[in-house]
Amino acid sequence: MLGWHFVDETLKNGRPVPADGEALSHDGPVSLCEQGLHASERVLDALKFAPGNTICRVECDAVGERQTDKFVCGSRTILWRLDGEEVLRAFARKVALDVADLWNMPDDVRRFLETGNDNLRVAARGAARQASREAALADEPQAAAAGEAARAAAARTHAARSTGLAAAWAASKATRRDDAWTEYNRLLETMIEAARASAPPEAEDDEWGDFADEIEAEFG
Repeated sequence: MLGWHFVDETLKNGRPVPADGEALSHDGPVSLCEQGLHASERVLDALKFAPGNTICRVECDAVGERQTDKFVCGSRTILWRLDGEEVLRAFARKVALDVADLWNMPDDVRRFLETGNDNLRVAARGAARQASREAALADEPQAAAAGEAARAAAARTHAARSTGLAAAWAASKATRRDDAWTEYNRLLETMIEAARASAPPEAEDDEWGDFADEIEAEFG
């Protein structure tokens, strides 16, 4: 079964993150939220539990219990991974723009969301926060939530995973559409695939460098 999983520099229990293609196995029975290895069928659901920004596409075996946003398994193998820093921040801006028509978006906010220019971030966050508060006081919940999506997208100190999750949650709340979460999940998966396709290939081993070391050892 294919799934999504996020990792940091190590696993949550401190163990090293396995290499791509190396199966990580759990000995003994598995139980959701208690013991075993976890993953999610949708990447946006996996983002709820992300300890880091590295996105992993995983293959899972011995799958046990499932909930709507996660499942537990006995074996999990990373098929490929991607640094999600940039794609998650870009995703946050996109979902915030998706609900731009639900509030009177300040120009500073729109410019930041459309460009991602970090020089505009502080002004955008402040303007979005103020507009969202005013909408809440005016009893305009959709506009307030749309403003919160933009504020999340412009967060300065939050990790990319938190930024993406908060923006998607607020935008989903603003739309009041039952399928908004599914739509945003599809958008994020598409963006991940595009980022992966455009990523530079991994550097090959420097075989000449190894050969040069041998020459130096022999004749130097």
